[in-house]
Amino acid sequence: MSSLIPIRFQPTDLDQIATAEGRVAIIIPPEGKMDPAARRANRLTKGAVGRLIESKRFEKAKPGQVLTLAYPVGMAAEALDVVVLPRRADSATARKAGAALAKAAGGKNLLVMAGNQNRIEDLAMGIELRSYSFDAHKSEDPENPKEKGEVVICHTKADAAAEAFAPMAAAAEGVFMTRDLVNEPANVLTTTEFANRLKEMEALGLEVEVLDEDQLAELGMRTLLSVGQGSDSPSKVVVMQWKGGDAEDAPLALVGKGVVFDTGGISLKPAAGMEDMTMDMGGAGVVAGTMRALALRKAKANVVGLVGLVENMPSGRASRPGDVVKSMKGDTVEIINTDAEGRLVLCDVMWYAQERFKPVGLIDLATLTGAIIIGLGHENAGVFSNNDTFCDAFLKAARAEDEGAWRMPLGKAYDEMLKSRIADMKNVGGRPAGSITAAQFLQRFVKDETPWIHLDIAGVASVSKETDLAPKGATGWGVRALNRLVQDNFEQ
Repeated sequence: MSSLIPIRFQPTDLDQIATAEGRVAIIIPPEGKMDPAARRANRLTKGAVGRLIESKRFEKAKPGQVLTLAYPVGMAAEALDVVVLPRRADSATARKAGAALAKAAGGKNLLVMAGNQNRIEDLAMGIELRSYSFDAHKSEDPENPKEKGEVVICHTKADAAAEAFAPMAAAAEGVFMTRDLVNEPANVLTTTEFANRLKEMEALGLEVEVLDEDQLAELGMRTLLSVGQGSDSPSKVVVMQWKGGDAEDAPLALVGKGVVFDTGGISLKPAAGMEDMTMDMGGAGVVAGTMRALALRKAKANVVGLVGLVENMPSGRASRPGDVVKSMKGDTVEIINTDAEGRLVLCDVMWYAQERFKPVGLIDLATLTGAIIIGLGHENAGVFSNNDTFCDAFLKAARAEDEGAWRMPLGKAYDEMLKSRIADMKNVGGRPAGSITAAQFLQRFVKDETPWIHLDIAGVASVSKETDLAPKGATGWGVRALNRLVQDNFEQ
C-alpha cells in the first residue's frame, strides 16, 4: 500500500530557516503582517519577503495559495515558499494550503515555520493527502529517483498539534488505501486479491470474513452471483467488523459495490473509455478505506463494512438480457440491461447486512450510474435517503470535510418505471431519471425500520484532472466524510 510521508511536529527553532535544505515555508496572512519566522526569512533574504508582500503578485494571491522565491539568498534551501493564509483560516483553506505546499515540494524535504497558526493539523492533512502518488507499476528511473522527503512543522504548540493530527493521519491512510484500490488495474486487483488485501486488515483489529460462492449460493444471493457468473474470477462477499463500542450496540453498516472490472456483460460497453472501468469497485474501495481509518484511530463505535466483489464479463455463462433472477430477499428481477449490474450486487448484500446485523443505519456506496455525472458532474456525489435526520448528519459531515455531496429526490412515481411484465421489477427504468430509478430499485431492499443512505459516487471516485487534495485518478472521496460521520454521531 502507498505509504504516508512522515510528518514531524517540533517546537519553533528560527535558526533552522537558514540551514534547512530542500524547501522552507513561512506563513503570511493576506494583510501582510510578518511573524518572527517571516521576519527572520526577510532578514536572511535581504528584504525579499517584504518586497514580495508589497507586490501585485501578493495582492492578487488567494487564501491557501503558495508563492515561491527560488534559491533565496542567505538560505541553504532551494526555495522559500510563502503560504498566504489567514490566522484563523477554516479547515478547507488550511488543507488547500498544505496541498499546495506538497505539490510545490515534489517529495523534497520541507520545513514549515507555522508559528502559532491555527488549524495547523489541517495544513498537515493537506500536505499528506496531496503527497499521494500511485507508482506501483512504474519502473524506477535511476537518473531521476523519486524523492519522498520528511516534513517538519515547527509550531509553538507542537505537542498539541501532533495530538490533533494523529486521528487525521489515520483517515489519510484510509484515503490512500481507497486510492490504491481504485487505481489498481483489474488484472492485479482480482476479486481474490481484493479479498486478500481486506483480510490483511485483521492485523489492525478488524474481524474479516470472506464468503465464497458456495456460501453465497446457500444464502440465496442469486442476483449478486448472476453478475459474476460470466467471469473466471470467483464472486465473493467480504465482511469487516470493527467492534469499538458497547457489545450490545447495533452497528452502522457500510455496503460497497465491488465490480473489479465492468465490461457491461452481454450488454457490452463501447470500447472507448472501457479501461476506466477498473474503478467500478470504487464503493467497495471507500468502505475498505473507511474501515481501515476507523481501526487505525481505534474509533469507539461499532461499524460493519460489507463489500460484494464480482467481475462483469461476457461469456457462455453470462447473464442475458431478459433473464429473471430471484434475490436473497425473494423478489424477482428481470434483467433488461446487464450493464446495470451494480444494483444487483448491492441489493443482496444490503439485505444480508440487515438480516444479520440489524444495523442502526445503512449506507451503500457505488459508482452506480453515468446519469449522476450528467446531473452533478464531478463535484458532488448523489445522496439519496429515506431518513432526513440520518441524511442531514451525513451531509453535515461531508461539508465539514469539504467533500461534495448533493441530496437527490426519491418518490413512488419513479417505481412505475421499474415495473416488469414477467417479474417483480426490472433492473433499469430507462434513460429519464436514471440515477433516481437506480436508487428506487435499491430502496426496495431496505427494511422500513432501517435508516438508509445511497451514495452514487460515479462522478467523484476517480477524476481525469487533479483536485486540490489529490492528483488525477482516484480521489478517495467519502472516506473522510464517513469517518467524520462516525466520529460525530456514533462514537461514545
